[in-house]
Amino acid sequence: MTKLSPHKIFEVYQEVKGDRIYTKSLVPGKTPFDERTVKEADEEYREFDPTRSKLAATIRKGCTNIGIRKNDVILYLGASHGYTCSFVSDMVGKDGLIFGIDPAPRVMRDLVFLTEDRPNIVPMLVDANHPDTYIDKVCMADIVYQDVAQRNQADIFLRNCKLFLKKGGYGLLAVKARSIDVKKKPSVVFQEVRRMLEAQMTVIDFRILGPFEKDHCMIIVKK
Repeated sequence: MTKLSPHKIFEVYQEVKGDRIYTKSLVPGKTPFDERTVKEADEEYREFDPTRSKLAATIRKGCTNIGIRKNDVILYLGASHGYTCSFVSDMVGKDGLIFGIDPAPRVMRDLVFLTEDRPNIVPMLVDANHPDTYIDKVCMADIVYQDVAQRNQADIFLRNCKLFLKKGGYGLLAVKARSIDVKKKPSVVFQEVRRMLEAQMTVIDFRILGPFEKDHCMIIVKK
């Protein structure tokens, strides 16, 4: 039988004997992504797979502070089908709030279905590249989380942090090197993006996400 203990990361749990990580399910009995579950002391925990989520990969790679806390307000850029978003939903709890932004109608449909059971996620069919289009619909956030595969992903992240991230808040940027410059070595791209962020905010963690995610890194900043 799998036994769990609290992880160093708030609202995350880990196997006592093993490497798998979990969140306490906000909606027990529901596994929208066919994820593995563990039941312990009348609670249900969902396995957070690092091969499906850059955030899970960041935790598995040794990060000790992702900034996310219970009851936080999250601006999630690039929410897609909602896999990682659903685990963040577990972390912030029923009194937290996630603005899940994506410009693709196909994935937004899946996200809308997910929110039927998770009312702390607000799905928004908008483009993170144009924050002016949702500035009157989003409140100030404790966390800006971005997973967007665009060439100007660092610029998108900085503009959204400037508009929506509270002072003292955390930003998490999943950098996709091949989306920025396919000719440069990913390590060079990572350092260029890191310097861009350091010019405006404090970098508190940097993790290369291989072997879970090829040519990706996570940069965590504080405003």
